[in-house]
Amino acid sequence: MDRPELPLPQLHAFTVLAEELHFGRAAARLGVAQPPLSQQIARLEAKVGHPLFVRGPGRVALSPAGRELLPSARRALAGLAEGLAAARAVGSGRAGRLRIGFSASLALTVLPGLLRTFRERFPAVELEIREMTTAPQLAALREDAVDIGLLREPPSAGEAGALGFRTVLTEPFVAVLPSDHPLAAQRVVEVGALVEEPFVLLPRAVGPGLYDRITEVCGSVGFAPRVVQHAVEWQTVCALVGAGLGVSLAPASIRRIRLRGVAFRAVEPGTVRTRVAVAWRRDDPNPLVARLLEVVGAE
Repeated sequence: MDRPELPLPQLHAFTVLAEELHFGRAAARLGVAQPPLSQQIARLEAKVGHPLFVRGPGRVALSPAGRELLPSARRALAGLAEGLAAARAVGSGRAGRLRIGFSASLALTVLPGLLRTFRERFPAVELEIREMTTAPQLAALREDAVDIGLLREPPSAGEAGALGFRTVLTEPFVAVLPSDHPLAAQRVVEVGALVEEPFVLLPRAVGPGLYDRITEVCGSVGFAPRVVQHAVEWQTVCALVGAGLGVSLAPASIRRIRLRGVAFRAVEPGTVRTRVAVAWRRDDPNPLVARLLEVVGAE
């Protein structure tokens, strides 16, 4: 189908005249003199190839061709108005789509409040939420597959590249123990007491920063954890601990996972903490990224 060459001023002039059926009133409404209005209508009629109005002494009426064109002209103008409004909303960061990756354990901490606040401030924004561990989030950010990441232990400044990071939370570690383990009887567990225990941990490949932080906690008291089992999600780690496969060290928010047969205990030393950060591409032109960072800054 050929694209019609119909300038918007001509369509606008036509619809206003069709509503007023009076050149003087239509010209006043458009803020122009009558001769330019008549010229716009004449040009449009030339493109259509037929009169759009029947002129008579003291009267103007739509011709059959004009009556046929009017609904389409109104739809075209309304569609353009809607498109302009939508473009302005997206351009100003009041609408559009924001793709957010998040680590599953953050559903227990910062994610619900952050999403609630963002939706209250920007209800027209479509949020696409994807559960991903840290390493896949970083890859998705670099590949433009997500716009925002919520992850644990972001890479160092030298490894960040084009990504930006902002800390939103730090939390201590807890020991994850079978509830019948002798150490579960204590309120606080010395990390060194776990030296002979088998460990269940997330694979380093899915969260290298957090894995290294946990081994750092153990290393601070003189041992490297003996890992006998890996699991990608913390809920699975806890379930395997409850089944007696070993113990674990986890961010303190994991205590909100309630599983029969699992005990969570504070650890000593408790000075090493895990960091939760929001991540984004520094050169991302999407204004919704800045809007979400504003919400994070206000939290």
